[in-house]
Amino acid sequence: MAGICINETLRDDELVAILAKLESDKDKEVFGLVCKRWLHLQSTERKKLCARAGPHMLRKMAARFTRLHELDLSQSVGRSFYPGVTDADLSVIASAFTYLRVLTLHNCKGITDAGMVAIGSGLSCLQCLDVSYCRKIRDKGLSAVAEGCNDLRSLYLAGCRFVTDALLISLSKNCHNLEELGLQGCTNITESGLGILVDGCQKIKQLDINKCSNVGDIGISRVTKACSSSLKTLKLLDCYKLGDKSILSVAKFCKNLETLIIGGCRNITDESIKSLAASLSHNLKILRMDWCLNVSDSSLKCIFSQCRNLEVLDIGCCEDVSDAAFHGLAGEGSVLGLKVLKVSNCPKITVAGIAMLLECCSFLEYLDVRSCPHVTKVGCDEAGLQFPKFCKVNFTGSLAEPDVLI
Repeated sequence: MAGICINETLRDDELVAILAKLESDKDKEVFGLVCKRWLHLQSTERKKLCARAGPHMLRKMAARFTRLHELDLSQSVGRSFYPGVTDADLSVIASAFTYLRVLTLHNCKGITDAGMVAIGSGLSCLQCLDVSYCRKIRDKGLSAVAEGCNDLRSLYLAGCRFVTDALLISLSKNCHNLEELGLQGCTNITESGLGILVDGCQKIKQLDINKCSNVGDIGISRVTKACSSSLKTLKLLDCYKLGDKSILSVAKFCKNLETLIIGGCRNITDESIKSLAASLSHNLKILRMDWCLNVSDSSLKCIFSQCRNLEVLDIGCCEDVSDAAFHGLAGEGSVLGLKVLKVSNCPKITVAGIAMLLECCSFLEYLDVRSCPHVTKVGCDEAGLQFPKFCKVNFTGSLAEPDVLI
């Protein structure tokens, strides 16, 4: 046995099987350091890569990583470089990375419709594309992606302000398997476009139209009806035209919804929130409704008593909410599963209300009580409040907020 060489004994497929059993990326990198043969096998089996490279290096990467499925060329906001990813780079990617399924170009400000047309013509297997904050992209380029990548499942377009209903029409015609669509800040999107979108895309699980100010009740009602069984996440932050009709439609049709963001929708009242709590009592996990100024204690009582699986709740700036919302919680004999609660800028909530809440929220991990004039650290200490062991209490804004509500 002393004279046996592992490279002479094991076939390539056997070495690949060993590589597949390595769980961490670090161990896989070490595997490639053994010798050139092992490096070649590690490279050809690699599925995911994050890089910053121009056309010449991209061609070299394509020759080495022949089965790459995920490519991330994103730029960070604070460390962007010029010119960054260009249309020429995307042409190389489209012709060389034929197995690509996921392409992330977040914040790549230099790319235009020409690059998107190349992606649409070359990457027919693409399933996920993130071009958030690529501000030069318009309907023409993205429509080319929709027409060429018919199996597209996820498309993220946050901050792409030139996108209009024309793209939604193209998605409806070509991408019937679409499951996630991010349109945050795409202010040219209208409710008419949303209606056309869901005529063809009825498998949507996650829809983000935060800050799409032209969307109203009609558009959301059409979405909830068409995607009733699939929709799990709906984000409507600062869609100020929305009212109770939208939320009542969500309550009626979307029984599987887990996340609802309606912060800043100031026309929403207790009527629809109570209906929502009753209809989604088992599935709702995240609810953000800060700045919903017409929501009062009665809505909160319904949420606390019925939504027993709720983990995250934001009622910041809901000025009518008071300690009365927490009355009787402990008396019901059950423990709430809340992990994150934000009650900042709620002037009617006091230390007494927080005390009632703590009696049945033993899993709380983050509590935001900023700008609550009657809830201070000194007041909580004097009242002898016992917060859960790992709970972070934000009294002054010094703590980082959880990103679950973004």
